[in-house]
Amino acid sequence: MSFRVRLRPEAEDDIFEAAEWYEREQAGLGGKFAAAVFSAIDALADNPFLTSRRHRRRDIRFATPGRFPYRVVYEVSGDTILILGVIHSARDDRHWRARLDE
Repeated sequence: MSFRVRLRPEAEDDIFEAAEWYEREQAGLGGKFAAAVFSAIDALADNPFLTSRRHRRRDIRFATPGRFPYRVVYEVSGDTILILGVIHSARDDRHWRARLDE
């Protein structure tokens, strides 16, 4: 079964902002960050259940984009994967949990 992947606008903003930050730190690193994130997102379409659930009532899970300290926070519902955000792993969970009620 193949899953459809949807990105919330906030998740797209997360990727863009983090890629810009990495690019300012080192030329070319922003593109590598974005490529790693989209590779992790593409892999979810094949099997989003490879990682454990992170929420008691909803099917919220995390994927990691390779060497970067970020979490792709996503929810599986039926045949759809909704990317809620791409959050630095040092950030508190309240940051992505606030997006559940939006």
